[in-house]
Parts: sequence; structure tokens; C-alpha cells
Amino acid sequence: MTRTGEATMWTGRNDGDGPEHRRWHQQVRPYSDSSSLQPGVALVGFASDEGVRRNGGRPGAAAGPDALRAALAPLALHTDVPIGDAGTVTVCGRDLEGGQDALGNRVAELLDQNALVIVLGGGHETAWGSYLGRTRSTALGSARVGVLNLDAHFDLRSAPAPSSGTPFLQMAQADAAAARDFRYTVLGIAEPSNTRVLFETARRLGVTHLLDEQCTPTHLPEVLAEVDRLIDGVDAVHLSIDLDVLPAATAPGVSAPAGYGVPMQTLDAVCAHVAASGALALVDVVELCPALDLDGRTARAAARLISTIVRNLP
Repeated sequence: MTRTGEATMWTGRNDGDGPEHRRWHQQVRPYSDSSSLQPGVALVGFASDEGVRRNGGRPGAAAGPDALRAALAPLALHTDVPIGDAGTVTVCGRDLEGGQDALGNRVAELLDQNALVIVLGGGHETAWGSYLGRTRSTALGSARVGVLNLDAHFDLRSAPAPSSGTPFLQMAQADAAAARDFRYTVLGIAEPSNTRVLFETARRLGVTHLLDEQCTPTHLPEVLAEVDRLIDGVDAVHLSIDLDVLPAATAPGVSAPAGYGVPMQTLDAVCAHVAASGALALVDVVELCPALDLDGRTARAAARLISTIVRNLP
């Protein structure tokens, strides 16, 4: 099921109607199939925590899309780029696969409007729906796409059923079946949170990764060099931001809070760098669980990263 983004979510302080006063709630417009976002940004929600439930995590991410909208709404907007809200795809009951298929169709439509698509999750099962969309898109279907995942986990888990822990293994398998190269880089891996079999799976699949302790601000030049290595080998980038990559003090409202984590300073710089490259086509922001989010910290951190991306688009 897809519902239209509610105008009541896009409200906030109004200091004036000119561009010098503009905030997100004044710029975002409801998206329709006839909307023109060329170029522009399209937001679409994915209300799902079925993948988190299957993965044994703490549910609640289905409420993430609206909480992200609410956190974005009052932020100052330092760009004139058109922004459309394409509503929310909702997983009905436990039909995760049906929801991901519907999200894929929606993402494909939006990509073919020549929009940067930002998917507001939802658990990290969101990323598989985004993948379906980019492979179905006329605009991106034949492109060499690299995946940059900001995450404490590889999410390469082999399991009886798809979940929030499996999307990138699903991508690897689908790319192999379609004779596409699987280009996957992960920044922020927490070694104690990933078993040896996951590290071995990553090695076998040729996955590039940096540990969380390698992603401190003092290592930023090396981190950005790793990002550039991915960008230089592809036509487009699919950026996936799992909010559990952040330290628990910054992002308490996730299924698996991080004991170490990657600081906002590093993540913000990575998001700005990828956006400014001109290669960014698709973004997921996932794993926000509003019921666990102390003082809205996680939602505000996520909104800051999304704002950074949009502000740095060429």
C-alpha cells in the first residue's frame, strides 16, 4: 500500500516566504506522477520493520519515515532544488517481499523522472527494495552502480528468509545471476558485531570495508580516499545509511545501538563528498526506531545527514 505524504507533517516555523527564509517544510511539495523533478529530489517512505523482526532485532522502524519527515521539516534549506514527497510504501502484515516489490516499482518510477531518490526507512530491508528499483529503472538499469553502506554490520547474512540482515547478500546473488559486477564498500564495521563467517563472506565477495576505529575524524583523508576508489569505478552510487553506525549517544533510537560507532563529523563529510561528486543517484536512510529515540536524537542526526546531501548536490 502507498499513501500520499501528509501535508501536516511538513509544518514548522515560518520567518518569511523568500528564499532567504526557506525551510524544508516550505519547499517540499506532494509528488504526483505528473510532477517535474528534473533535476530534483524525491522522498519516499518505506514503513517496514518486518525485516528487523525476522532478524531478531527490536521492532519499531516502521514509524521511521514520518519521524524523519518531522525532523527535516523545520530545518533551514540552503538550496532551491525542487523536493517532492512521494508518500510511503507500507508493508502489509508480514508480506515483506510484496512491500519490497512495491517499493522497487516506486523507486524505478522516481529515478526515471531524473530525480535523486531518498528512501526513508524502515529497517535495512529497505535497501533490497531500493536495489529492485534501480535495476528496474530505465535510467539506471544498465549503469555500473556502486553501493556505499555506512553501517556497523555487513548485512551479508545467509538466512532462510530475507531480513534486515540479508539485503547485500541478496544484491550480490542477484548481480551474479545478471552477470553484473557487485561493487560494495562498507564504512564503520564493528568487529564484535560481525561473526567470522560474515568477514569471510565479505572477503569472498570482494567487499571493501573499514572498521569503525578506522573511521574517526583523524582518518578522514583515508576514508574519503576509499569513497573515491568506489566512485571512480562506477557510473552511479547507491548510498545506504544505517543509523546504527553512529555512536549510541548520538543514535539511541535504533535496533542495535553501537558501543563505539562512527562520529557524525566523519559521516557528514562522507555524505557531502558523495553528493558533491555528481554520482549519487539513490539514498536509503534506515533503522530509525522513534519509540526508542531519546529526545529525538537519532532522527535529528539523520535529518542533518539528509540535509547535508541535498545541500551539496551539484
